[in-house]
Amino acid sequence: MIQITEYGKGGADMPLKRLKRGESDNAKVQTAVNEIVNAVRAEGDQAVLRYTDRFDHARLTPETLRVSDEEIWNAAESVPKDFSEVLKRSYDRIMAFHIKQKSQSWFETSPNGEILGQLVRPVACCGVYVPGGKAAYPSSVLMNLAPAKAAGVKRIVMVTPPGSNGKATAVTLAAALTAGVTEIYKVGGAQAVAALAYGTETIPKVDKITGPGNIYVQLAKKSVFGEVGVDSIAGPSEVLVLADSGARPEFVAADMLSQAEHDEMAAAILVTDSRKLAERTALELERQKSLLSRRDIIEKSLADYGEIIITDNLRQGAELVNRIAPEHLELAVAEPFALLPYIQNAGSIFLGHYSPEPLGDYMAGPNHVLPTGGTARFFSALSVDDFVKKSGVISFSKEALAALADDIILFADAEGFTAHAGAVKIRGEK
Repeated sequence: MIQITEYGKGGADMPLKRLKRGESDNAKVQTAVNEIVNAVRAEGDQAVLRYTDRFDHARLTPETLRVSDEEIWNAAESVPKDFSEVLKRSYDRIMAFHIKQKSQSWFETSPNGEILGQLVRPVACCGVYVPGGKAAYPSSVLMNLAPAKAAGVKRIVMVTPPGSNGKATAVTLAAALTAGVTEIYKVGGAQAVAALAYGTETIPKVDKITGPGNIYVQLAKKSVFGEVGVDSIAGPSEVLVLADSGARPEFVAADMLSQAEHDEMAAAILVTDSRKLAERTALELERQKSLLSRRDIIEKSLADYGEIIITDNLRQGAELVNRIAPEHLELAVAEPFALLPYIQNAGSIFLGHYSPEPLGDYMAGPNHVLPTGGTARFFSALSVDDFVKKSGVISFSKEALAALADDIILFADAEGFTAHAGAVKIRGEK
């Protein structure tokens, strides 16, 4: 059964320690990732094809690396009509949300001849990584493509690993077509990230890489950062439910299980000021998990990274939330909007008893690509801002420059940059 602890009695720091999971293994994986990235950078397609054969057991050629239009349309036709309609409704909601995030270029003029402003421009080309092979994540396709489309990115390149039959997953291709993206390559893992970062004979070099993936994908993104931009370095999924005595234990347990089933390293945490709810939720977790198809994964996840923590009150619970900075936070309390001002760190926040985390995964609209492992302290959800660049614009008249010249010269002299000062002085000479 899942562990129940009282805040301040030995369990206060346990979630913080547990969520630093897998760090000790990163060095070993990083060595393997570096080898793959360097090989792809040096050999291009040849290395991509070699690693695809080795890891995905799919033998491709440069001509079959790209998914053909025929493959895309055949995949879309094979998807049940009702699911195709769900994809469309989901994409429409996600796009409507992200369109509202767009910021505009602006300019401000002054009577003395100053013009200051900001230009907002999309990146020219972005690459989106979508996991594939044994599992399919069409929701991740939509969540990555919608903000890129809303930002106005002209060229969007998608990569996804093939199955051993050399084909990409049908629902993944159907989701891409729903979003209007058809430049798709059958490559996964660190080799896909390296191909997008450096370009190969077949796969184009991009400006930014986004998307979820396993530890190899995430460490590859870390390795190529600087050559290209990346969204974030994501870890295993997590949910924290902050609940009061009025929460329904069957709801809370179901929501915790919805994250625990992701993988053995997923984290599911309940923080509550009610011992009765804590104990009843623990029983519900046992009852419900026995009915689920992924119960072996769930049992491992709950044993290693699950926790129920009892606090003195909800304010104390909110303090713990801010320390943990969870990927997903549910406020299963009577007055969630009253508690919201006390929440500082969370990737995505679900308010009330009828806003379960899977709502955000598939249909609500806000992005489900979120910061994990406590990085919600400084990272945000994937958004339109991840696909744009902002440039400051400065235009001064002679008179406007003269008004600030003395200040600029003093600043430059203080830093020891006489050439900086000279560039201003020379414009004031007769």
